[in-house]
Amino acid sequence: MATRAITVDEALEAAGTGSFQRKLFLIFGLVWAADAMQVLAIGFTAPSIAKSFGLTVPQALQTGTVFFVGMLIGAAFFGRLADRIGRRNLLIITVLIDAVFGLASAFAPSFGVLLGLRFMTGLAVGGTLPVDYAMMAEFLPAKRRGRWLVALEGFWAVGTLVVALAAWWAANNGVEEAWRFIFIVTGVPALIGFGLRFLVPESPYYLLRAGSPQEAKAVLDRIAKDNGGTVLAGALTLPREKREPISALFTGGMGRRSVAIFAAWLLVSIAYYGVFTWLPGKLVSEGHGFVRGYGFLVLLALAQIPGYALAAFGVERYGRKPTLIAFLLLSAAGCFLYAVLSDPGMIAGAMLLMSFALLGTWGALYAFTPELYPTSLRASGMGIAGAMARLGGLFAPTLVGIVVGISFNVALGVFAALLVIAALATTMIDVETKEKPLA
Repeated sequence: MATRAITVDEALEAAGTGSFQRKLFLIFGLVWAADAMQVLAIGFTAPSIAKSFGLTVPQALQTGTVFFVGMLIGAAFFGRLADRIGRRNLLIITVLIDAVFGLASAFAPSFGVLLGLRFMTGLAVGGTLPVDYAMMAEFLPAKRRGRWLVALEGFWAVGTLVVALAAWWAANNGVEEAWRFIFIVTGVPALIGFGLRFLVPESPYYLLRAGSPQEAKAVLDRIAKDNGGTVLAGALTLPREKREPISALFTGGMGRRSVAIFAAWLLVSIAYYGVFTWLPGKLVSEGHGFVRGYGFLVLLALAQIPGYALAAFGVERYGRKPTLIAFLLLSAAGCFLYAVLSDPGMIAGAMLLMSFALLGTWGALYAFTPELYPTSLRASGMGIAGAMARLGGLFAPTLVGIVVGISFNVALGVFAALLVIAALATTMIDVETKEKPLA
């Protein structure tokens, strides 16, 4: 009797979601929060770094510049490498590099050494972020994938909250060289996450494409058993798929969607990092009436959590594309209102809307992007998307700083315009991936 052929998506659907995905969710989420802390530490550490080494704050923000250069290179290089050597092996390497160089940053004896350590940390973080999402997507059935991916992005808010609380505690307790304390706080979760990564199996999609169908089936059977789901009998089959060069992302049917989604990543990141690189220092030093200090930054971090929740609902109920467009427009509205309002209460409302919507935007982006590409190009596509985000991040502490120097309100107006352009670019994407199997 011939063995029935089954697909990975059929096996995942039968296995369902449960304890297996929850374990992955917590492991990936811990490192995701740690990476958020590494990224956002740029704005929180710059003033104390400047004080330690006798620099101006713009000079100290060079730590952010080299960090984003590292992230840019890491996202593009490691994303492609993950499609060749596997998601699991790649993530073990990058999380280890993240932990080692992130913690070493706290003990840098000079500014030059600190720049080198932050570059290496950025290299690892840049490689971890996109591959995490590609891998998590490959362990989820189509009908539940969107909400889980947006929820994973919610750990970014957890990281934001922790780094804001760490900076607040250091300021209130007169910690000398607070940047060293903050870098220790941001490095420890990655070190823990490195050990936990060994508990994560390789992606069944990757194993099947790499010519290991029995290993892939064993992983799928394990998922079903952990979840109390159904173990399907049969042999795995993979639709015919040739190994694509990375240039395939920009040719044929994928070309238009790649240009559109990568443009959205670039523009959103310029706005997001433009706001959150400069906002901590501005609120602590100036503020707007009662809207000032680390306490309000913690409130802004908390406002991000319902943004993720609404994005998770939207991508499943209305689809990835309309949800992303709606959050982009909400983000633009928040930035614009923050720029033009003068009453502190109204400014506070605009800032909360901006924080709420920007992080919902990231959630929708991360849910949508990995579903746009086949397995052979998924990590590569996410890697380039991540590289676009890091390229946008490079503008925040450097070129955006020129506009901020003229007027922070003018910069906010620019961010609002860029977010509207990103929404227009998203309308050009030719597919909706809601409840569709991964290619």
